[in-house]
Formats: sequence, structure tokens, C-alpha cells
Amino acid sequence: MSVLTPSAARPQRWRPVFGYWLTAYKRTWRGSIFGRFLSPLLFLLSMGLGLGSLVNRSAGGVDGVPYLQFVVPGILAAQAMWVAMGESTYQVLGAIRWQMQYHAMLATPIGVDDLLLGHLTYVAAQVTSATVIFMAVAACFGAWASWWVLLALPVTLLTGMAFAVPIFAFSAKQESDSGFNILFRFIITPLFLFSGTFFPVSQLPVWLRPVAWVTPLWHGVEANRSLALGAPDALAVLGHTAYLLVFIATGAWVARRTFRGRLVT
Repeated sequence: MSVLTPSAARPQRWRPVFGYWLTAYKRTWRGSIFGRFLSPLLFLLSMGLGLGSLVNRSAGGVDGVPYLQFVVPGILAAQAMWVAMGESTYQVLGAIRWQMQYHAMLATPIGVDDLLLGHLTYVAAQVTSATVIFMAVAACFGAWASWWVLLALPVTLLTGMAFAVPIFAFSAKQESDSGFNILFRFIITPLFLFSGTFFPVSQLPVWLRPVAWVTPLWHGVEANRSLALGAPDALAVLGHTAYLLVFIATGAWVARRTFRGRLVT
């Protein structure tokens, strides 16, 4: 059996879990969609065009690439990280401690694996929709140099899930939301700033570069940038993708154990 699979006898048990979260989302989707159009627009105007014009004039871009085309693939990956965090923190803790949806689901034939798979599938759908919107808005600004960027969609999805799955495990261990402040301030925000999103990791101090290299965000940023610039290094992209898959599989194993320990008595 794989790390995270639904019941072999009734493999559709995860679908009602996915359906529940999707039904709940239908109440708030308008504001969510508006924000997902507005976020890339603001990033493109401020970082890509505003700061980018200064970088292009003073330094000729980054490694000969216009700053807009350099930074947008990184922001695409970083947005997946932010969406994954938003969907994997308060919702998970709330389903355990506050609204207790997980407990209600487990009172039915749904098992822990079904619960995890259904909820993570919903998170994957959210990351995918946010990524598609970002890519479409960025295309209007000429941010993509090649059609290879379409392959950045699955890479970005994997980047988001590489955060979502272990954060599920982290959230399931919390007794209050205070731990999310630590996660946001000391892990997610530094990764956003120092994983190659806005400037090459080679500009970091030598001792800090390996820290960036082991993070899933750096792998997502590098793979996206290679694809978006139109001359992808196939072996490098495959290597980054493999790293993300291993990270997800490891996180799924930890999440499964954590959920069982927290929810099964």
C-alpha cells in the first residue's frame, strides 16, 4: 500500500470529503477569485514593472534576462506556497478542535486515509486554480518567454503540495493557532525572501545557500524559471520535480501518522 491511499475496498470514500470542502468553498469563492486576480496584478505592477524597470536600467536585468521574466516564475512558485499554507493551517486545526468536521467524518465509514486524501485533493484544486489565474494574468504582461511555461503548472502544483502535506501534519499537532505565527514568521516568510524568488541564490552568503537548496520552494522556483525562459535543462527540471515528489511522500507519511495519533482513539 502506498503512503496515503483510500480504502482498497471502497476507493471512493475520499470523494465526499473533497465534496464537503468544495461545497463550503462555494460560499466564499467570489472573494477568493477576486483576490487571486488582484494578487498577481499587484505583484506584476510593483515587482515586475516597477522594480523591474530600475533593475533593467541599472544592471541590464538578471543574467541578461529582463527582471519581469526572471521574477515572475519565482513568484508563481511562491504563491503556491502561500495558498497551500492558507488552506492547510486554520482549516485543519478547525476541523480538529473548533468545528470538528474531521470527527464527524470519522463517525462514518470514512477512514483517516480517505479524510486526508479528500482534503488534500481540495487543497490541490485550490493551488491549481490560483496558478492558472496567475499564469493567465502574467501572460497579459508578456512575462512568459516560451510555451514551455505550461509545464510550470504541474511543477507549481507539486511545489504547493510539498508545503501543504507537511503543514497538515504540523497543524494536526497544534492545540491553538499560536504555532501558525511561528510558522509564518520564521519559516514561510524567510523562504519567500531567500529561496531565489527575487534574486539568484548565488547572491546569498555562502553559508546560507545550502539552506535555500534544501527547501522545496527553491526547487519550484528553479524549475519554473528554467521552463519559463524557454531553454529548460531537462535533467535539472526532472531533478527538482523528483525532490518535490520525495518531499510530498515523506510529508504524507508524517501526516498520516500524526492524524492517526490525533484522531483515532
